[in-house]
Amino acid sequence: MRDGLAYRDIRQVPEGIALTVSSHGRNETITAEQVLITTGRRPNTEGFGLAEAGIELLPNGGVEVDDRMRTSRLGVYAAGDVTGRDQFVYMAAYGARIAAENALNGNSKRYDATAMPAVVFTDPQVASVGLTEAAAGAQGLRVKTSTLGLSYVPRALAARDTRGLIKLVADASSGKLLGAHILAPEGADSIQTAVLAIKCGLTVEQLAEMIFPYLTTSRRIEACCADLHQGCCQALLLCVIEARV
Repeated sequence: MRDGLAYRDIRQVPEGIALTVSSHGRNETITAEQVLITTGRRPNTEGFGLAEAGIELLPNGGVEVDDRMRTSRLGVYAAGDVTGRDQFVYMAAYGARIAAENALNGNSKRYDATAMPAVVFTDPQVASVGLTEAAAGAQGLRVKTSTLGLSYVPRALAARDTRGLIKLVADASSGKLLGAHILAPEGADSIQTAVLAIKCGLTVEQLAEMIFPYLTTSRRIEACCADLHQGCCQALLLCVIEARV
């Protein structure tokens, strides 16, 4: 039950899947082609004797660590899904590297997930890095945004698949890229350009002035940055010119 909503049953119907829910005492049936069920994950820390070793755990069972990957016990470090945060393979590897270097070199490295990419391999793919517009607003940041449909991207036109869009979030004063969110085929490959930009503190002007290979998915980033920096008309004119080349 969440926010007055309870799930009653789910069944196969000719139209696809029917889900019956109860909202404030009233039943309602929702039909869809498919249903995605996500139950969440919990760190598997039972049976390790962590509490007996004086290692503090989080309410979800994860090992509590600081930004140096140190646990509550001196000389003991933890990384990966066992910590209950940033549960991606690449973040586990990143955290393990931080933990190993700190254990050997005096805790000089800090875990930083500011430029952590997240990808959902659906069709089209969903890829994201950095802040959303709402998250930036919650932090009191003044931002500017640009949203570009794939119908303006030459690679998408050539592939005859213009499903999706890209949205960029930038600091309104400095122009630094704060976040990128892509819904598109091969979106997972495109997001790394934005990851590097956020990690290195690049502005949308710098990205718009970079040279991107023609007919690559990463040009989505360039076009959207051009929109933020130069304005919609110039950016779309560039896209139209390229699409006709």
